[in-house]
Amino acid sequence: MTTGYIHSLESFGSVDGPGVRYVIFTTGCAMRCQFCHNPDTWQMETGTEYTVDELLEKALRYKKYWGAKGGITVSGGEPLLQIDFLTELFQKAKAKGVHTTLDTSGNPFTREGVFFDKFQELMKYTDLVMLDIKQVDDEQHQILTGCTNQNILDMASYLSEIKKPVWIRHVLVPERSDKDEYLHRLRAFLDTLTNVERVEVLPYHTLGVFKWKELGLEYQLEGIDPPTDERVKNAREILGASGD
Repeated sequence: MTTGYIHSLESFGSVDGPGVRYVIFTTGCAMRCQFCHNPDTWQMETGTEYTVDELLEKALRYKKYWGAKGGITVSGGEPLLQIDFLTELFQKAKAKGVHTTLDTSGNPFTREGVFFDKFQELMKYTDLVMLDIKQVDDEQHQILTGCTNQNILDMASYLSEIKKPVWIRHVLVPERSDKDEYLHRLRAFLDTLTNVERVEVLPYHTLGVFKWKELGLEYQLEGIDPPTDERVKNAREILGASGD
């Protein structure tokens, strides 16, 4: 029996995909983003353990509220670290006529070995991928997240190859990603993709700082304020992003 580790659940999500969503936040993430507002999701096999059937039963109680566009979104943490659980959940959700969205940073992605076989299977049951691209420059990405972005950009290219609908999310962080050079480079990359339905610029915020302190972690962006409205508008214009 496949089980997954879940950090939290949100019954009426409105910002994690189209329509009203039942949002499932998994635990476990290999990235260490300096701006992470959920560092309490980093550790694997923490949170509440669910079987697929248990979790789907909880979600389906809210199906009448989803309408034609809504459904289930799995976020994190990093859901792809629990890909077997995720695939079974999406497969059974699709059998119930549910729209499925994966919200991912793409960090585990590779076109090699068993993972790629599993990823291809997962995509059969995934209607939409929301892909976070933290920083287009690899060196700066490693500073910001502790990881390379090469496989993440390759995942974006692969999703374009298979014509999987994608929403791109980009967190705008002053002194990290909020430079016109990086924004124009990201736009140039996005222009190579054929499957991007939406681009969202998410202004960096400090609402999760207290969690770092509770966990005894040193917050990496101390003293950096959220971007101004002008810089957010600038980023959205360069990236062709939505304004909401």
